[in-house]
Amino acid sequence: MTKARSQPPGWRKSTYSGQSDQECVEVAPLDSAVGARDSKDIARGHLAISPVAWAALMQSINQ
Repeated sequence: MTKARSQPPGWRKSTYSGQSDQECVEVAPLDSAVGARDSKDIARGHLAISPVAWAALMQSINQ
């Protein structure tokens, strides 16, 4: 069961998204994870990625 948030997360365009608005991934801090979603279809929801997995992904991208 997920904990209710006191306010909605602050979604922002990921710095790893393409320059066009057609390729936009948004990220937001969640209570115990990092959220990622497709900005063109936010009704589909988001992925909740653990902080450890997010750090590994960022390290992989930055190599």
